[in-house]
Amino acid sequence: MRLLVAEDDPRLLKTLMHIFQSNKFVVDGVSNGEDALAYAETEEYDGLILDIMMPGYDGIEVLQRLRKKRITTPVLFLTARTEVEQRVEGLDAGADDYLQKPFAASELLARTRAMLRRKDNYCPDLLSLGNVQLNRSTYSLSYKENAQALSGKEFQLMEMLMQKPHMIIPTDQFISHIWGWESNVDTSVVWVHISNLRKKISVLHAPLEIRFVRSAGYVLEELP
Repeated sequence: MRLLVAEDDPRLLKTLMHIFQSNKFVVDGVSNGEDALAYAETEEYDGLILDIMMPGYDGIEVLQRLRKKRITTPVLFLTARTEVEQRVEGLDAGADDYLQKPFAASELLARTRAMLRRKDNYCPDLLSLGNVQLNRSTYSLSYKENAQALSGKEFQLMEMLMQKPHMIIPTDQFISHIWGWESNVDTSVVWVHISNLRKKISVLHAPLEIRFVRSAGYVLEELP
């Protein structure tokens, strides 16, 4: 799952990104409304965490502009306790939820998970391909009675592959979605994680294959 966090307090932004990254989310962070809008308009994100009071566009204006463009990415607002009118305006504009500052990390994660479950294209905790399952709660891949724990990057790669089985996913799409647009990661890093995934699939004796298509990318296929 990929999130965009917009927060103008640099210390809080750093803290928020650490919380989400420690819990297997891919996160981009921005500190003003203009950048929040530009990033969100790409529709690369599963959810948006927006501070209401930001320089440039405030969080509500960012949301209003996104909804006018029919971008339905779910939004969780972060608000100060005094912003009652803004909270109401934000919910009326199409926000999914809000969280008052200060807040506990556990509540932030719980509200974010609830927000993501309300997506139009709802993503269940279990992704299945045949009898193979990817568990989004435990970050494990299982087949029959056996399971293999996945690292953060392995999980994110497998999630992308299982969301689009039998479709070629370009290597640069893995890099941009998991490591971010400004990352210096090269294709060899993706290959290493794919290689590790293949080994774990083999240990499970799961009827899956991650196949490399030259000059195109990787595709997840079921074996007969």
